[in-house]
Order: sequence, then C-alpha cells, then structure tokens
Amino acid sequence: MSEKSNPTILAIILDMDGVITDSARLHARAWKQMFDAFLEKLPGEQQPPLDLPLDYKRYIDGISRLDGVRAFLQSRNLHLPEGDPDDGPEAESIVGLGKRKNAFFLELMEKEGVDVFPDTLEMLKKWKEEGIKLAVISASRNCRKILESAGLLHWFDVRVDGETARREQLPGKPAPDVFLRAMQELKASPEHTLVVEDAIAGIRAAKRGHFTRVIGVARNGETEELLDAGADQVVKQLTEIDTYMKTTSRAQLPDSLPHALESMQQIFSEMNGKKPVLFFDYDGTLTPIVDDPDAAVLTDGNKKVLADLAEEFTVAIISGRGLSDLRSKVGLDQLIYAGSHGFEISGPDGLEMQYEPGQEILPLLDQVEKAVKKRIQSIEGCEVERKKYAIAVHYRKVEKSRVKELKQAVAEVMEGKEQLKLGKGKKIREIKPNLDWHKGHALNWLLDKLDLARKRHQPIFIGDDITDEDALRFLQGTGILVGTHGEETHANYRLNDTEEVYEFLAQLRRWQEPAPK
Repeated sequence: MSEKSNPTILAIILDMDGVITDSARLHARAWKQMFDAFLEKLPGEQQPPLDLPLDYKRYIDGISRLDGVRAFLQSRNLHLPEGDPDDGPEAESIVGLGKRKNAFFLELMEKEGVDVFPDTLEMLKKWKEEGIKLAVISASRNCRKILESAGLLHWFDVRVDGETARREQLPGKPAPDVFLRAMQELKASPEHTLVVEDAIAGIRAAKRGHFTRVIGVARNGETEELLDAGADQVVKQLTEIDTYMKTTSRAQLPDSLPHALESMQQIFSEMNGKKPVLFFDYDGTLTPIVDDPDAAVLTDGNKKVLADLAEEFTVAIISGRGLSDLRSKVGLDQLIYAGSHGFEISGPDGLEMQYEPGQEILPLLDQVEKAVKKRIQSIEGCEVERKKYAIAVHYRKVEKSRVKELKQAVAEVMEGKEQLKLGKGKKIREIKPNLDWHKGHALNWLLDKLDLARKRHQPIFIGDDITDEDALRFLQGTGILVGTHGEETHANYRLNDTEEVYEFLAQLRRWQEPAPK
C-alpha cells in the first residue's frame, strides 16, 4: 500500500457528470435537443436555441432536472405549469419537459455508451489503495445506471444522487445538503474531506458546506468561472489534484517552519500580485501574553499600524475573547471583529452575525459557569472569564502543584455535557459549544460574505495558540504561527513574537506601496 499523499484528506466526494464520467456531454446534448425542439414550436417571435457554452453552464449544469427546466425557462421569461408527477414526456409542463429530456438522454446513452475520464480512473485506483473513502454525488436519478454502465459502481463507498434527494427531500445545489449527506455517510468531517466539482452550482454548494478544500475541474476552460464561484484550486485533470494535495499545508513542528521575515520574497511571490486579506488572533499575536487578560492592550503605535493597514486592506481579528471585550480592547471601527472563536461577528457597513445554533446553548453555559466557579473557588490564582459563547478558565497564576487539580475539576463539571466541548490553549481550559463552528469557519464565512474571491485576494492568518490551528487548517493562503504552542502546526511560516508581527506588517505595507514615479 502506498503512502497517503496528504494524511489530512480522509475522504473525497466527487460529482459524477463531468468529473467521473463524460456523461455531461450527453446531458448537454439531450438538453439542447429537448429545448431547441420546444422553443421552435412556440408561437410568436422565434426564440434563439439553447446556447451550450452559456445557457447550459449558467442555468442547468449541476442542478436537478426540474430545477434546470425552471431556471432555463425563467431566463427566457417563459412560463409553464408545474405539472403532475404522472405527466408523460409529451406533456407541456415542467415535469413533462424534464421527462422528455431524460428520454433523450437515455436514448443517447444506449446508443453511444458512457465514457470514463482516464485521469479519474487513475486517481480512483490510487485513492482506493491509500485507504481514502470515496463518495459520488449527482443530481441525476440515473446515477446508478450510469455508473453500472461505466463499470464504476464498486469504486464508491457512498452514493448520494437524485433518487436519494427525492427520497430524503434534500434540496439541490447550490444548497450543500447532498455533500453533507455524503460526508455523514462517510463518517468524515469537512476539514478532512476534499470535494471535486465541475459545476458552478456544485462549487458554491460545497463552500456553503464549509468544506476545507474544494477543487474545480475545468475540462473545457472554465477556470475563471470556477474560481469566482469559490473553488480553492482549479485543475484540468484529476491527476493534478495529487500535486495539490502534496503541497497543501501539513502539520509539522513549529521549529521546522521557515522564518517569515527571512522569507518575504517567497511570500510575496506566492501572492502572485493578489491583494492581502489580513486575519489576526489577538492575545499572543497583536499583544504579548500577560498574566492578567485585562492588561493585554494595544500600544498607540501598534493601533496606528492596524488603522493604516485597514485603509488599504480588509483587516479582521478572530479571537477567543468575547466580541464586546475585543472591540473595546482594539477600538478601531474600520476593523472586522470575530469574537468567541467566530460565534459572533461585527464590522463596518452593518456587518453582523451571530451563529444561531450557539444561542441555544447559552443557558447551559450559564449553568456550567456557576458550577466551575464553585468547584475551583478554593484554588488560588485561577480566573474564570465568561464570554458570550465560551467560558475560559485561566491558570497562569495557579501554583504548578494545583494545576492538575484544576484541570480535573473542570473535566468533572463537563461530564455528561454533550452539548459542550473542552478546548485547551496557553495556560487555559476553555468550554465551548460542541458545534462544527470555529475560527476556520468564521474566516471562510467572512471571505465569502465580503466576496473576497481567492483569485484576486490572498488570505493571511497570523496566530499563536492551539485554537488558531482551526483557522490555519482551513486556510487557503498564508498561515503564520507566532512563537509556539507546543504542538504541530498547519502554518506555513513562523515569527518569534509580537514585535516580529509588526515588522512583518511593515514590510508587507512597504511591498504594497506603489513605486515612486
């Protein structure tokens, strides 16, 4: 068995049409045959025929059959009744046109067969050897029939297709439900799952599902469109994904990382002319770690550095601190603030977000806060800091002989609290909602919300703590670790302390300044 190309990828979800099989070609021809005949028979002014490069990709590709009929008709300001599920292909209804298209497709498939892309077959064999779990998704109800015809059904551990969506009432793309359903059946998680799609709707759906890595397949030159939709990388063949996975950041010891200040030319080269988007942790990154969290304040000089940067770039601080505390500590209205590890976000131009599922857990956090305070009240030097969506138990001032006792007390309070999880950091135990939301999700939510497409912008995240690994692991950009947190990191570069952070920012700003005329 060969070595895994990237140990963080445990599962891969692939769209079928256009990624695995060349059935997309047959689908496109069937759609054109059906709609061209339908449009030609319409009374009144003649409608132009379906334009495959434009209409098919924009309105039909990657979504369910009936949604495709609706979207194309709407694009031409045409209206048909929805019809009945029993409508035949001759019916002039949404359902009828959908069945008519399917009849054309099955006829073409029977006559010409289904081709499998050789690069896909090569990678399916490789991934199977490496023990990576594979799922196929498709909006088509013919998915099983197509895979059987191509001899590929046995390659996949999970299949979520049009029949699954109908049976379980899953909304189609660009909703992420089919991907999330496949991930659930694979018993995987978004950070360990790679999604491979060729359709714009599919890319958008996967990004909405918060998958760490979404690959676009542009077999016919749609690179720009897929990047605009949010693809982290675009390839022409699946064999290129192997290189991408090998170059994706792996966890490694901080000391082995190149020093960022010594690697500025490399960092600038990696940006390739893209504009930086800056994300920071607060404590230990923008301010040194101090015994008293309230004493961690920005100097006037450093505050001016951030204010100047915000005039040129998007600047966000993603911190474990509560949102109101974070805003008051920094005090710059032009910055974006994500408090409580991204559960609450605020910024300029009315930007506001509260992660809704977290609000249901607030009463439980109130109870646990009281219980923790009661259990550790006899341990001198500990401090319980309540944030809206988290409880931080600081033990920086606790005698070493009593740290184990404190950790045990917190763990005992947490017993049976399945809605909460316990995290660790530098001299801290943190109780948070047990939800699939963290700094990495918040970072990518902001990139999507602010329309900061990866082809034009380079996300840079700088952090120092264990909780920052969530952002570094999800980051498709430049990750920098400040100091060390004692474990492996997904950062690309390192800095030694906060002073070097501001030196890095000074060099970054100088690099962005236009040359004098």
